[in-house]
Amino acid sequence: MTDKLKGFTAHKSYDVLVLGGGPAGLVAALSAHQNGARVLLIERERRLGGILKQCVHDGFGLLRFKERLTGPEYANREIDAFLAAGIDYTLESFVVDVRKQGQGYTVCTQSAAGMVSYDCKAIILACGCRERTSRQVFIHGQRPAGIFSAGTAQYFVNIQGKMPTKRCVILGSGDIGLIMARRLTLEGAQVVGVYEIKDAPAGLSRNISQCLHDFGIPLQLSTTVTEVFGSERVEAVAVEQVDAGFNPIPGTRQIIECDALILSVGLLPEIELPNMLSIPIDPATKGPYVDQYLMTKAAGVFACGNVLHVNDLADWVSASGQEAGKHAAAYCSTPRGFAENAVALEYSKGDFLYALPQYLAPTESEPFTLFFRSREDVKAKTVTVAFQDEKEAVSKKYRRLIPSEMEALKIKPEASTDVVKYTLTMQ
Repeated sequence: MTDKLKGFTAHKSYDVLVLGGGPAGLVAALSAHQNGARVLLIERERRLGGILKQCVHDGFGLLRFKERLTGPEYANREIDAFLAAGIDYTLESFVVDVRKQGQGYTVCTQSAAGMVSYDCKAIILACGCRERTSRQVFIHGQRPAGIFSAGTAQYFVNIQGKMPTKRCVILGSGDIGLIMARRLTLEGAQVVGVYEIKDAPAGLSRNISQCLHDFGIPLQLSTTVTEVFGSERVEAVAVEQVDAGFNPIPGTRQIIECDALILSVGLLPEIELPNMLSIPIDPATKGPYVDQYLMTKAAGVFACGNVLHVNDLADWVSASGQEAGKHAAAYCSTPRGFAENAVALEYSKGDFLYALPQYLAPTESEPFTLFFRSREDVKAKTVTVAFQDEKEAVSKKYRRLIPSEMEALKIKPEASTDVVKYTLTMQ
């Protein structure tokens, strides 16, 4: 044991360690278990379920369970299946180090029980995503009390039963911010408006309609918060319209009195653990590069859910966990590295914000799902995936594509053992 591992109590070995107990991790652990692997799930919170525990609104599970469920209901379905399988898990355990050890990995954790290290053959990263903070959007002014991320405001209201505001401004039109605009209104707060720096909303169309339009909450596009006023508590904010380069337009400044500024300015995959293993990160998705098996460029390390890319729906998160668990279990019996002859996906960054899996490894006919987001709001477009110059794998016509809504294409190549191109195009 190296010096850095001294003080950690050695524990039994597993085939697969799953890092994260949200829907992606729960499904990944169950999938790996069902495919014959010995599995341990490590979760840093005191309860399983991830962020869904505080998402009391419905709309979850339409794809996976064919029902409209609340977040806790959806999470409990996954938790019940996980617990029924008798899979090992540990709660309130923080991963403090992950390292390559021989043919496998060692994961070191710290909890109330002390410091423990676990050995495994494969790791599944299911550690989710985090919100951008006020420090990352460069708002001038003080940092008084009353500046919350949308997720923090959601936690206060739905978990702690406490109101963080009486009159607020929401910056950013991400889905959590839209949902909290409605939630705070229902609880009696006044939401002055939602301000979005871009010229199009960032959230799902259904949330724009159900959370803003249905409650008469204004959405101001091409407008942002430029200054916060207040010493101990937020007293007001300044908002200004912006031009195409996001520069404030002179003469458009307004001062809005409020006691809170709620930020819904985007989510980022949580890549602290991938960074520990020096796993390359895709600057487009902000998550690890993967092949169609969801293996990262570190042999035996798989990624699923929102650590891979920020998904629209929990249903897609669970689906990726299913795939990651299956392939991690297969890796334990037949280890392999990231294929040297894997073919990189080619696509126009002018047409797409991102697409994944970013690589196609040699395989016999095995289906996978390709996800993408368009860069602009476009209509009447055909999106095509091809493996050779003139051989299409799939082609689909879309009436409309918008950046805020992720699209998925089911791909079933005849075989990719001799693939020399892997392309995504829009026409």
